[in-house]
Amino acid sequence: MNTYFPGALAYLGGAFKALLHPIERSLPVPSHARLTWSLLLLRLGVFIVMFMWTLDKFVNPDHALRIFEKFYGLEGFATAAVYIIALVEMVLILAFVAGMWKRFTYGFILILHGLSTFSSYSQYLDPFNHLLFFAAWPMLAACVALYLLRDSDTRWTVRRKYASASER
Repeated sequence: MNTYFPGALAYLGGAFKALLHPIERSLPVPSHARLTWSLLLLRLGVFIVMFMWTLDKFVNPDHALRIFEKFYGLEGFATAAVYIIALVEMVLILAFVAGMWKRFTYGFILILHGLSTFSSYSQYLDPFNHLLFFAAWPMLAACVALYLLRDSDTRWTVRRKYASASER
């Protein structure tokens, strides 16, 4: 019998309801510590990838323009537009790694990486010539997990003193 999520095993609705509430309320202290460390590591791992992709836009904007054309069908962007996109991305990615405005920043990262993953669909049709593209799927799973568990992701985050759960 599951003592941490009463009723979660009784019916699917109970399991879904358990996902909607912060897990730390129902986990013993050692499990909560493991959860928060795990979420921090996921956040840092996702940040490293997103940071490098955004940094690439600053360092090599022509590469970003080619990606926009090939994977998103967006042509005719000026280099200045790439810098503006990169600046907005960088601000949001830094807020993400700091654990700020979680609903917005974690959602932004999830949507951005989801678009990147799904726009590469043609690469998945020729898998053995594009194996590295498959690394996007576990990272997408990490982004989904971080978004769903954002209220439990509290280690090394910047938090307002009186922030409500709906603001996180």
